Amino acid sequence: MTNPAPFKVGEAYDSFADLLDQLWGDNLHHGYWDDSAGDMTLEDATTRLTDELAGLLTIEPGDRLLDIGCGIGEPAIRLAAAHDITGVGISIAAGQIARANDRAAAAGLAGRLSFELADAMELPFPDESFDVVWALESLHHMPDRWHVVRQAARVLRPGGRIAIGDFMLRSTGGKTADASSVDLVKMGALKLVELDEYRSRLRAAGLVPEAVEDVSERTRPSWGKAAERFEALREQALQHIGLQQYETTLSRFRQFDDEPAVGYVLLTARKA
Repeated sequence: MTNPAPFKVGEAYDSFADLLDQLWGDNLHHGYWDDSAGDMTLEDATTRLTDELAGLLTIEPGDRLLDIGCGIGEPAIRLAAAHDITGVGISIAAGQIARANDRAAAAGLAGRLSFELADAMELPFPDESFDVVWALESLHHMPDRWHVVRQAARVLRPGGRIAIGDFMLRSTGGKTADASSVDLVKMGALKLVELDEYRSRLRAAGLVPEAVEDVSERTRPSWGKAAERFEALREQALQHIGLQQYETTLSRFRQFDDEPAVGYVLLTARKA
């Protein structure tokens, strides 16, 4: 039986969809800038991050994509249009799924791309049914990141690839920063892990690590941009999350912006 708890979380996401839209735009993930000044708009930078991760893959026309944590569908829509592929996106938020399907239809992709309400912890797909699994800034939300990776490996065809964008505990000053120095308790949902552990866990799931790109400095302006937008959205945010959670979230954005040990990695792996 499917656990209803994740879908309760999805209802919470849907309840402040307007706030998320204004904070992160259509992509609902970090941006990629060519320099730390962050002169590009957040909207353009988030699209750029999608393209950077896609550039680490070989995507063939006709490939079948699974987007884990699809949001309102923007990355999957972009990939389907650019590479002539088919696909499915999943989310635990019913409102996101409805919007994603509407957006795919508006883009003329309804016949090739669909979005479904589903839990990544219990992927409702047969073994070896996808050529590409896409997880851009979604795995850190999962109750068990590595269980989802194993589920992704299960549904990948032999030779298929997983593409991941995720936060990591970054090496600073020639050594990995001590976890206490970045106060992981306060970081909550980030659940930072070191890159070596990431590679090891991928191998344990039957995946062969391939491309790895540390984009920490390219994505770092996202935290400052988010803080600025969140401050501007204060009154709207307070209606949804209250003063304490608002101040905690704003503090985290600023903390992450200043903490070099908070990293971001793009990586791919192949199913043997």
